[in-house]
Amino acid sequence: MRNRVFTLIALLGLLMLPLRAWAQAPPAGTGKIGVINIQAAIANTAEGKKAFADLQKKFEPRQRDLQQQQQEIQALQDQLQKQAATLSDDEQRRLTRDLEEKQKRFKRNQEDFQADGQQEQQEAVQRLGQKMYRLVFEYGQQNGFALILESYPQLPIYYAPVDLTDEMIRRYDAMYPVEGATPAATPAAPAAAPATTAPKPAATTKPADKPKQ
Repeated sequence: MRNRVFTLIALLGLLMLPLRAWAQAPPAGTGKIGVINIQAAIANTAEGKKAFADLQKKFEPRQRDLQQQQQEIQALQDQLQKQAATLSDDEQRRLTRDLEEKQKRFKRNQEDFQADGQQEQQEAVQRLGQKMYRLVFEYGQQNGFALILESYPQLPIYYAPVDLTDEMIRRYDAMYPVEGATPAATPAAPAAAPATTAPKPAATTKPADKPKQ
């Protein structure tokens, strides 16, 4: 009777990997149980580190532009607050309109930046994850594992399974070498999509003796 030999649970929240190709598994071997931190395994392969570093480099110019926009917004906010008693009504209206336009543009650019970064990171994780998943599946078949689980730290484990994370990083690097890359000393999670802090709302304080426009 043929039994399922290999099951990998909860690869990553971002991953939607094709499982149909591995629906049929060979007979169970020794029934060993293993765990793997897929997120750390993907991030610490040479290819993973290069992919995430390339993404960070790609989005750096847009991140710097957003930071410049933030500085301009803050400068206008400071001007309106500090010079409220001396600015004319027309000048206050002009600066307020300018500030609102900058804030709208910043919000739009920030949302595009974060959406693009998340999409490209997800694509990279999915691309790398598919190859890692295949290696883990083959390793489980070849080494008699009945079950391989994602090692969630919040889930208590009352037995001593075999941790395959470092082994799968080593096997991935051997299967998919990256020229000039060296393995990391300690695991690390994938770099998050770059994010910026949205500026606080515009402050348009006006002198008490002037009517509000």
